[in-house]
Amino acid sequence: MGCRLFNLCEYETYKLVRIRSVKLGTLKWTLNGVILMFICFMMLWNKEYQEYDLITSSVTTKVKGVAHTNIPYIGEVVWDVVDYSGHSPERNSFFVATNVIVTKNQKQDKCPEVYSTLGSMQRVQTGSCVKYDILRKTCEISAWCPVESQKRPPRPALLASAENFTVLIKNNIRFPAFNYIRRNILPEMKDSDLKGCIYHQFTNPYCPIFRLGDVVHEAKEKFSDMAVEGGVIGIQINWDCDLNRFFHSCLPKYSFRRLDEKESNQTLYPGLSFRFARYFTMNGVEQRTLFKVYGIRFDVMVFGKAGKFSIIQLIIYIGSTLSYYALTNVFIDWLIGTKCYSKKANQNYSEKFESVHDQQECLLCISFVDEEQLRVVKKSQKKSLQETNPIFLHRWKNTLTGKRFLIVIQKRGQTMTPPVQIGQWSELKADGILSAKHSDVSAGTPLQEKPRSGYLDWCHCGVCHHSTSLHEQLCCRQSKGRCISTCSLFHVLVLNHSTLETALLYETPLAEQHEEDQLRHEAYAQYIKWRFGEKTPMDAVPVIPSCCLWRIRDQYPSPDGKYSGFKFH
Repeated sequence: MGCRLFNLCEYETYKLVRIRSVKLGTLKWTLNGVILMFICFMMLWNKEYQEYDLITSSVTTKVKGVAHTNIPYIGEVVWDVVDYSGHSPERNSFFVATNVIVTKNQKQDKCPEVYSTLGSMQRVQTGSCVKYDILRKTCEISAWCPVESQKRPPRPALLASAENFTVLIKNNIRFPAFNYIRRNILPEMKDSDLKGCIYHQFTNPYCPIFRLGDVVHEAKEKFSDMAVEGGVIGIQINWDCDLNRFFHSCLPKYSFRRLDEKESNQTLYPGLSFRFARYFTMNGVEQRTLFKVYGIRFDVMVFGKAGKFSIIQLIIYIGSTLSYYALTNVFIDWLIGTKCYSKKANQNYSEKFESVHDQQECLLCISFVDEEQLRVVKKSQKKSLQETNPIFLHRWKNTLTGKRFLIVIQKRGQTMTPPVQIGQWSELKADGILSAKHSDVSAGTPLQEKPRSGYLDWCHCGVCHHSTSLHEQLCCRQSKGRCISTCSLFHVLVLNHSTLETALLYETPLAEQHEEDQLRHEAYAQYIKWRFGEKTPMDAVPVIPSCCLWRIRDQYPSPDGKYSGFKFH
């Protein structure tokens, strides 16, 4: 638990490792090539090398056509552009009447209110109740009488011939950032071309004159059905312009769609309608004819943007896409760390990751001869190392392999000192000098304890030396008993001259005659490998007890009598 919590206080950084491998090198450049192709494709497809400006535009329309109708109670009527398109003007749109309900000869009077499922219109009630028909009565109102009929629009539509009307759409656009002006009547068009052209998606896609029936058809609607109750059609003009010199292109593209809900059974008040009246005077009384007109409103909507090459935009795009190359490293690192790659290669590349402690925080590892566990502690400025509480306990494992095992075997063949007998091993274990984990290693004759002068409250073996540094106040034991430095195994593994020379020659076979300093440092290393193993938990720094440290220094002293002491990494 302590180890897992401590891992939260770690920081990871990248370490560059160069791996010489044909497979990984080929895979790396293949992935980089694929990423480069993708980046180039997206740059050309989306024109990421351009800077853009949005469009500003104006629209004007001119509708042409004449319709002949036969309206009940009215007779034959000819409808021109003023009649069917002169009402309900709106910006960037135009209206064409397609159906009508006429209420003739209305005048200001009092009459019965007409029943309606939609409720009463805005009229003034007199407060009287009058006869509506044979069976019903209704309220009397002051209004234009007779009241407008509530019947549904005629089917088929009375102005269905509006399908053949045409409209000229003039669209002027501008891109302010580039000071670029254009209109949908292209420069190469002549007056004779406009008189005879009608827009068609494939044969004449840039003609600005549209037949209304074709517009509704392009919106995937049927004009005869839509003309009964009316509706709204959107005419979309899209300008996607490339203003670069060699790739210049700026042409309008038209598309059409219905904008309102067309199903009467799915929405209230479907379609589109409005009312207007024509007033006249008969026998000195003002009268009027009321028209309820259904029709189609065409909304012209203009979209667009223009792009032009910009070196700044190109640099920004390249900079933003360089991060894609990190995907190659992520994939290859994942590949090495999984079973997809060879196990041997995985082990060889394990050094790609290493742990480095913060310089301000040093973890120390302590091994007591009378304890089965290694202690990991933090350095303290108030307590001796002997009394510092551990932050983590690690059970020591017997892994006497490799160089240390070979040295011990060689020493057993070279030493002149007879090995410790079984009875002596039992005595050492009973005295607490050796733990069961060391009972499989041979040893020489035990050494005598060298008493020290003065009392040290942190020393339990009686051999430690006085020190003013809190980090050097460490004994080999946690409780009272014999010192590990008096054990003959300590002499065989740590102090023996032949063992240390063999260890040094094992690392450097052709080394010259070794001096006392080299032997002393190798003795330190032998003790650490013996008591701590090849690697300490959490990469803590192993600390040699004072008694063992001075026993080594007594055996291999410094010529000038000076020692550097313990240094933090």
